[in-house]
Amino acid sequence: MRSFGRRRVLALAAGLLAAAVGCSAASPPTPSQVAATTSAPVTPSPSATTPLITPVEAAKVFTTFTATDDLLRAGGDLRLAMELTRDAEAQLTSADFLSTSNRPPRYTWGTPTLFVPRFKQDEGAPWFTVLTTRNGHPTLLTFARADDWRLSSATQLLPGQDPPHIQLDAEGYATALAPDDKSVTISPQFMGPLHATVAEAGETGVAAGLLERGPYTTDVAEQITTDRERAKIGGFSYDSIFSAGDYPVYALRMVGGGAVIQYAMTRTTTTTVETDKADFVPVPEAARWLYHNDKARRFLKTTEINQYATLVPPSGTPTPAAIIAHIGSLTKAVGGDP
Repeated sequence: MRSFGRRRVLALAAGLLAAAVGCSAASPPTPSQVAATTSAPVTPSPSATTPLITPVEAAKVFTTFTATDDLLRAGGDLRLAMELTRDAEAQLTSADFLSTSNRPPRYTWGTPTLFVPRFKQDEGAPWFTVLTTRNGHPTLLTFARADDWRLSSATQLLPGQDPPHIQLDAEGYATALAPDDKSVTISPQFMGPLHATVAEAGETGVAAGLLERGPYTTDVAEQITTDRERAKIGGFSYDSIFSAGDYPVYALRMVGGGAVIQYAMTRTTTTTVETDKADFVPVPEAARWLYHNDKARRFLKTTEINQYATLVPPSGTPTPAAIIAHIGSLTKAVGGDP
């Protein structure tokens, strides 16, 4: 069934590609200076020095995705829409559809700027990032390939935030950082765990000072403390835990030596009846599309997926890392039967 569904998506994408500019919501791609000037390969088969994917090829992936995604959202086809996404983005796509009774939001896309790392032909997990507008909001999209190209991450730049200034080489290719890169203050592989620590412990944790204070870091920790105290008064125990999980992490070198790191985290919040003051746990309005009731007996556990993009300064710089983009949604809720 999965193979059949994927063939339908590929057939749809192939039919859309030639007419995508005219029929989709995306603007004609003029993505980055190299994408606009690089010609198609002269030889039919790539050489060992030919990048695994060029900006021109990446532009086609983006154009095909936006056109196909729009049609599937218009038709409310979640099953096929899931064939376009992966990782945390797949869970958020499912939430888009299910929380709206298969009437998910549709997007109008702006002209893309592509940041394509120069991967070798034998790279097992290639990816590239697109900066574009989605319904007028600057958004970072990252596509990754296993058997095929799928959208792995999407984060919307925070209000007033300038786009990251990505470093390009002489031919217009970006530079991907290794997971353990130590040229920046926070190696990409540690970005999620460190963020999770700050979101839970705030300014009292061991990671205090490495991330800027704000609504996605120290403010979250303060809110967890407040909610825990309020829950205790009402006869409940409350806890909210962040986890980086095994989601992929994408990091690009910035001009000046820093990096922009894209990653996802899971937030699991549990409320449990602890005393005879209460028997039912109230279900938040935002979670009722998942739980289908306004209360749960004895306990309620919700799961939220959040995706971020964070600017990390060069190693040795005292400036803390700063979150520049975010998007997230509840994706699961379980509890005792009311």
